[in-house]
Amino acid sequence: MNSAFTPAKYLIKAERALHAARLLNAAGEIEGACNRAYYAMYDAAHAALLAENRADYKATKTHSGLISAFGLHIVSANKISRELGRAFNEVEQLRLLADYTGEDITHEQVSNAVKKAETFVAAIRSLLSQSD
Repeated sequence: MNSAFTPAKYLIKAERALHAARLLNAAGEIEGACNRAYYAMYDAAHAALLAENRADYKATKTHSGLISAFGLHIVSANKISRELGRAFNEVEQLRLLADYTGEDITHEQVSNAVKKAETFVAAIRSLLSQSD
C-alpha cells in the first residue's frame, strides 16, 4: 500500500464520496448514490484503521477484510458504536444489490443509506480529531 495515504487523505476521499452520494440521491440516481454512500463509509473506515495503525495491507485488501478489521479493531474496541458498525454492513449489502443485481431499491432505502454514511463519516472524523 502507498504509504502516502494517511488517515486524513482517506477522510478527504470519504467526504468526496459522501458529497457525491448526496448529489446522486437528490438526482434520483439510486445505484450511484448507494455506491458512493458505501465508499464514503469504506474510506472513513480505512482512515480509522490507519489512525490506529491497524491497516494491514493484506487484511484490508478486500472489502470483507477491511470490514472485519474495522469490526475487530474499532467497533469491538468501543471506538464507535456497534450500531454504526452494523450500519456499515447494511450499506455494504445495499451497495451490492445496487451494483450487481437488478433488484429494486427504493428512494427511502437510498436516503437512509446516505444518512447512515453521514453519521458514520462524522463519527470517524470525531474519532480522528480526538487522536490528534
